[in-house]
Amino acid sequence: MSAPMQNRTTAAYYIQAILSFALSGVSLAIGIAYLPVGGWTRAFLGIGLLYTVTSAFTLAKVIRDRHESNEIVSRVDQARLEKLLAEHDPFRVEGV
Repeated sequence: MSAPMQNRTTAAYYIQAILSFALSGVSLAIGIAYLPVGGWTRAFLGIGLLYTVTSAFTLAKVIRDRHESNEIVSRVDQARLEKLLAEHDPFRVEGV
């Protein structure tokens, strides 16, 4: 069988992604809070921000799940191929 998949991201990249997401979300929330508009407009923009964030998480999860399911199918197909190749004897003569 093939070796397990290795993680392609480093800890620094992971931390940078988390900090970038947090900074952008907090700065946008602060920007909405200090906007010189009425409460209804602020509430609408806040709900829009929450909807955008949750839909981004959902999209990332769907993409990850699709990638993982394709990877599992690929591994099963690879295992079947390896089994067929291991069982195949090119020098075997049928009927002898």
